[in-house]
Amino acid sequence: MNALEIHHVTKRFGDFVAVSDLSLSVPAGTVYGLLGPNGAGKTTTIRMVMNILIPDEGTVQVLGRTLDEGMKARIGYLPEDRGLYPKMKVGELILFLAEIKGVSRIKARADLDGWLRRFDLVDWRNKKVEQLSKGMQQKVQFIVTVLHRPDLIILDEPFAGLDPVNTKLLKDIMLEFRGEGRTIIFSTHRMEQIEMICDNICLINKSRMVLEGNLAQIKHQYGKNTVVLEYEGDGRFVAELPGVEKVDDYGKYMEVKLREGGDPQEILRQAAGRLRLSRFEVQEPSLNAIFIEKVGVSHD
Repeated sequence: MNALEIHHVTKRFGDFVAVSDLSLSVPAGTVYGLLGPNGAGKTTTIRMVMNILIPDEGTVQVLGRTLDEGMKARIGYLPEDRGLYPKMKVGELILFLAEIKGVSRIKARADLDGWLRRFDLVDWRNKKVEQLSKGMQQKVQFIVTVLHRPDLIILDEPFAGLDPVNTKLLKDIMLEFRGEGRTIIFSTHRMEQIEMICDNICLINKSRMVLEGNLAQIKHQYGKNTVVLEYEGDGRFVAELPGVEKVDDYGKYMEVKLREGGDPQEILRQAAGRLRLSRFEVQEPSLNAIFIEKVGVSHD
């Protein structure tokens, strides 16, 4: 069964088309990445899934049916615009919102202790939300999103404001949820986050889907035509080597896309003679490189 099905959905705001003829399916028990640059239509799509916005055209089915109020207890939603009551204490706020979602106070209190320990928030339990940093508030918002153990978890830019340690923690929790059979949909404009955890993706650019499907299969379709170099020195010459189609150079790291028939060993020979290499690898292209190829520009 698919946890989410979107069929030919379009949403307009006046003359502006935010989402255009979008169709996608999210298999149950998977992590699904909705990605694209800021303003591509990701948040609008999520708001239509949550019935906050109504599509002008098309249909949305969540967990096998049209979303209604009775189903919302099965869904955890972390919005792009965070909404916590700043004057409430952290523990009281989480318990209050859990009860609204149908969790008994006894059960919520038992689960809350574990979540606070996991996110290193025990000492902040009796602090007001407004006293927390943005990163801490983000962690509280995530706890609120999942404390009622939803079947479907929808996260809009969940890593925003988190440091690398907490980003990894959140990633690990998302993978645990997938192992429990829950479905996670999350949006981001950060391609490397998608590659860490997603089973399937939908790439949106300027309101339209440009790529959708299983991430491993998508990358396999592009073949192992990419050479990754980490180096010291001036690597600008690599773009002029025979067999090189294009280069994404970040100064000390580059991804080199080869033309058909291009020889990675020749790239290695030339680069080793002129650069100090710490890494040389032939691999499938990164999702960021695929994105740039599909839309013609970087997402940043």
